[in-house]
Amino acid sequence: MSDIFREVDEDLRRDQIMTFWKRYGGFVIAAAVLVVAATAGNVGWKHWRTTRMEERTAVLSEALAKLRPADENSQPDLKAAADALSAVGAKLGDGHADIARLYEAGLRAREGERDKAIALYDQVAGTAGTDPMLRDLATLLSVQLQLDTGDAAALRTRLAPLLKAGNAWKAAATEASGLLAARAGDNAGAASLFKELSEDSTAPQALRARATELAALYAATK
Repeated sequence: MSDIFREVDEDLRRDQIMTFWKRYGGFVIAAAVLVVAATAGNVGWKHWRTTRMEERTAVLSEALAKLRPADENSQPDLKAAADALSAVGAKLGDGHADIARLYEAGLRAREGERDKAIALYDQVAGTAGTDPMLRDLATLLSVQLQLDTGDAAALRTRLAPLLKAGNAWKAAATEASGLLAARAGDNAGAASLFKELSEDSTAPQALRARATELAALYAATK
């Protein structure tokens, strides 16, 4: 059982933060700038806010640049990047601080600092005014780090809002909920969740394929 949790945990931890930033990062920053530009009634205020947004984006980008290896034969210094993100995260405002903390948490997890990573994810998830998509992502990633160790019932409760139709993270949350159900001994519940995921046409194919196998596994052991 622990091998299943470990495989899923490592797969999701490794890919999701980078996938999210590649897919949504530019949109988040651009949308924030557009909102400022659209709602500011005063030209001076609009200019100041836009400038501040650009400055924060530049600061975040500088910290993220530490993830790039110096050359093709070297590896990025993940700890240095995490420390840089920690420093800028304390100074940035709006969604930039949340993005910095999400990145930092992912790096801390990869470096084996699981407790620090969980605390950072929970900080983002619990901060008032956090963008709902970032909040839900932080909740999901926190739960994924605790799949094999945390209180299964409490973690499933945290995931419940993410299981609603239309949530960007519904598929991954369904998989995590199924694993938690199995860990709690609810094989029938796990089989049902994995069957639902395997039939979800909006879910990534890799998740659906894995869900098909897990649904069969737990259906056979109800």
